[in-house]
Amino acid sequence: MTSPSTARAVIALAPETLRTWIEQHQDLFVIDVRSAAEFESMHIRGSYNVPLPLLAEHADELAARLGSRVVLVCQSEARAEQARQRLGKSGVEGAYVLTGGAPGFAAAGGDVVKGKNRWDLERQVRLAAGSLVVLGLVGGKFISPKIRMLAGAIGTGLTFSATTNTCAMGKALSAMPWNKAATEPTRESAILQLPLQAAEGAAA
Repeated sequence: MTSPSTARAVIALAPETLRTWIEQHQDLFVIDVRSAAEFESMHIRGSYNVPLPLLAEHADELAARLGSRVVLVCQSEARAEQARQRLGKSGVEGAYVLTGGAPGFAAAGGDVVKGKNRWDLERQVRLAAGSLVVLGLVGGKFISPKIRMLAGAIGTGLTFSATTNTCAMGKALSAMPWNKAATEPTRESAILQLPLQAAEGAAA
């Protein structure tokens, strides 16, 4: 297990370690940076939902409210790593990224809250990108060769996404009606609800 003193060097956290930390009620904040709909579908009990775009916009405010142990969670690890880097610029240097995300924690026997079943955002991105590539190839063969450019555009977009560790398609899909939860997190509900005194804000 990684000690707090080496948190800056090792950012990955195993689900089993997080289970131990939660059970011990240490000074701990578990921040889930997925969309509200994904969080509503399934999340770690006691975690706070601060979607990545909201976190990026209010990183300084959020950083001021976090304690000495911060664990960032998403569906896999990509968005959580983006959040870690953004919080790092705001002074949070010891944040961990949960290995395997929320599904990995659930698979390890962690305590999760389940709601309405939805496809996670990363799965939706794969479906959309794959469908557009197939459409471009088929359309290029039977309708017009120019339609093949669609497949090239998607490939270019995915390459850019991997290089910059961002995802424009994911951002666009997150705004779709089916990815909206009943109550979307805001600065007031997701960030200002956290206590100013870190010692008082351990996640249960």
